[in-house]
Amino acid sequence: MGEKYLIDTSGVIKYLTETFPVKGLLFMDEILNKGSNISFISEIELQVWNPEDPDDLKVYQSFVSESTVVGLQDGIIQETIRIRKYYKLKLPDALIVATALINDMTLIADNDKDFMLVPELKYINPKRLSNTEI
Repeated sequence: MGEKYLIDTSGVIKYLTETFPVKGLLFMDEILNKGSNISFISEIELQVWNPEDPDDLKVYQSFVSESTVVGLQDGIIQETIRIRKYYKLKLPDALIVATALINDMTLIADNDKDFMLVPELKYINPKRLSNTEI
C-alpha cells in the first residue's frame, strides 16, 4: 500500500512558499501527487494564518480543501497525553505527533527541535533530505 504521510503546518507553508530546497520540493511533489493528509490542528492553523500577501491565505485554504483532514480518533487523546507528559511538547504539536503515531503515518515537517524528541515517530524534514531519499 505504501507509506502514509501526515503533513504538518510548517511543511505545508514551506512547500507552498517554495522555501524548501529543490530536493525537498521534489519529495513533497511526489507525496502530494498521491494526495495529502493533514491534522485538524494544521487545518485550524492554516485557516487562521495571516500571511503578508492575502492571496496566500486563499492558496492555504485551497490546500486544506483538497487534503484529507484527520480528526480526533480513538486513542489520539490518550497518546497526546502520553506525548505531553514524556516529551513536554506544546499541545498542538503533541496532537499532531499522536495523530501520526495512531495512524502509522510518517510526519513531514520542519520542526526538528520538537519532533526529533519522539524516537518512535517516523519523521522527515524535507529541508534535510539526501539524494538517496528522493
